[in-house]
Parts: sequence; structure tokens; C-alpha cells
Amino acid sequence: QVQLVESGGGLVQAGDSLRLSCALSGRSFSTYWMGWFRQAPGKEREFVAAINRSGEDTYYADVVKGRCTISRGNGKNTVALQMSNLKPEDTAVYYCAAGSSGSPYYRSSYAYWGQGTQVTVSS
Repeated sequence: QVQLVESGGGLVQAGDSLRLSCALSGRSFSTYWMGWFRQAPGKEREFVAAINRSGEDTYYADVVKGRCTISRGNGKNTVALQMSNLKPEDTAVYYCAAGSSGSPYYRSSYAYWGQGTQVTVSS
């Protein structure tokens, strides 16, 4: 059984940086490509970033491109999302997910999800 646990969320001010981490347990980490999604109140969960199994290919939503960097440590079974120049509209619960088939941009491609970590950006 795959388990994902996110950490690193919190309350920050606009313009600040934040690093989210996600640890995977239960299966071989290198089997999965990893993604981050977020869900703001009253909105659907949306794609933020993804990284393939080797870490060589990354994917970003246009709204975060240039402000976010996704990385993975296959030896540590972790994936991180470094966010900079945060804006109030980045406020959401951020979810880590693991997938093995389909497009990295779609929620339906991910089989496992974490519980989420809250990120709040004040203006």
C-alpha cells in the first residue's frame, strides 16, 4: 500500500518562498512519476507540477511556471516543490500524488494521493 505524506505548508506573505516535501512509502519510489496539485476553496483540484521517474523531465502549469521547481530524491523517496514569489492566489491545499500511466497533467492519471498541506499567502 502506497502512502504519501506532505509537509512544509504554512502561512507566508506575498513574495515569500516555501518548500513543500512529500515522502512516499510502501512501494518502490522510482516506479512512479510524481505530481503536485492544489485545491483552493470552492475550486477544483488543479495541476501544479510533475516530474518523471528519473527526474529528467518536469512539467509545470502556466500559472506557476518560473516560480516553482519540482525535484525528486530517489534515494530518499521524496519529492519537493520549491515555490518562490508566492501570491495570494497560490493559497490552497497542496497535494502530492504518485502515478504510473497516462498524462502527468490529469488527476485521473494518479493512483495515490496524500492528505494535503495548507499553504496560505497573505497580501
